[in-house]
Amino acid sequence: QVQLVESGGGLVQEGGSLRLSCAASRRPFNRYAMAWFRQAPGKEREFVAAIRWTSGITDDAESVKGRFTISRDIAKNTVYLQMNSLKPEDTAVYYCAAASFGSSVIVSPAVYDYWGQGTQVTVSS
Repeated sequence: QVQLVESGGGLVQEGGSLRLSCAASRRPFNRYAMAWFRQAPGKEREFVAAIRWTSGITDDAESVKGRFTISRDIAKNTVYLQMNSLKPEDTAVYYCAAASFGSSVIVSPAVYDYWGQGTQVTVSS
């Protein structure tokens, strides 16, 4: 069983930065991509960013382009989300996810087999 453990959330003022980390408990496991999603109260879970594990190719949601950066450390079996210039609308629970197999629909939660428990990010104005 693969477990994904997020860390790094917290409370930050508008314009501040946070870095989220997600460590996978098992190595190796078949992994095509890892991603970050977020869910605000009363809203659906939305895609934030994804990274193909082998190639390092990334995708970002339009709402975070130029502010958030996803990266991975293969040796540490960890994926990161560097969040800069945070806005109150970034407030949400952030989830890490892993997809075992490739898909052209990398932004869909349905592609992902494993999920972390989530970490709260709150941005105050």
